[in-house]
Amino acid sequence: MDQAVTLRRLSQGTSFSTPRTASSSSMLRGLAVASGKGGVGKTNTVANLGYALSSMGKRVLVLDADMGLGNIHILLGLAPRYTLQHVISGERGIEDIIIRGPGGLDILPAASGTRKFSNLTGEEMLTLKTELEVLESNYDFILFDLGAGISSNVTYFCSAAKDVAVITSSEPTSFADAYAFMKVLSRDFDKRDFKLIVNSVKSKKESLDVFSRLSQVSDRFGLDIRIDLLGHIVHDPVVSTAVRRQMLFTEKYPNSPAAMCIYDIADNLVRTLRPAEVRWGKIFS
Repeated sequence: MDQAVTLRRLSQGTSFSTPRTASSSSMLRGLAVASGKGGVGKTNTVANLGYALSSMGKRVLVLDADMGLGNIHILLGLAPRYTLQHVISGERGIEDIIIRGPGGLDILPAASGTRKFSNLTGEEMLTLKTELEVLESNYDFILFDLGAGISSNVTYFCSAAKDVAVITSSEPTSFADAYAFMKVLSRDFDKRDFKLIVNSVKSKKESLDVFSRLSQVSDRFGLDIRIDLLGHIVHDPVVSTAVRRQMLFTEKYPNSPAAMCIYDIADNLVRTLRPAEVRWGKIFS
């Protein structure tokens, strides 16, 4: 569907929902980072991963896709004047709201403390799509920091993205929610491939145990998905120290165990993902 047809449908009041399937050529060539539940360190992981990729010479954009509770700018101690809310409302172009983070990392901040854009309409998706097309050739990696749970915004970005990474910990509730999240995406949105990051573990062995258990549970209940372990992050006191100081632990403590884990994940991404190409195309068909 071309943009004229899309606009015509919008003017006629036609609603849009997240697509069940999308061809690989029409998907976002970014990495959507999600979690089944909050409190697993998703935003902190995304920000530090973006910094690591940037320090490796990659052009990186982090989009805070938690539209109503955006907080990546808070984590970094930044105070954006404009957010994605101003882009979606048409008040600003997307290039106007980009803020520069540590190490040359670019950030697209979201509004915090508002429900208005917590579930985007079809018209709002079209606005965001049109604006993002302006940036498609400027970056090697685009990371989408999604909200927790399975809201329509989360499932939209996950089903539209070529690659999805799920962050979990070894805690039973986190494990169960990660499984439920992948189950919903596979059942309702035909998503079959997932990357897994296990956060706050004592060792690599513990992350392998979590990965093995998730794979076994998926097989036992007939969930037709593939899970690839992208990496793990060890429990490290410097992580909480850096958060309290509104700094990235990869920047403040580059030789810490947690930072080394982040760089290992970045290396895996460089090897397995091609440079980002934001291609929306038939996603809105």
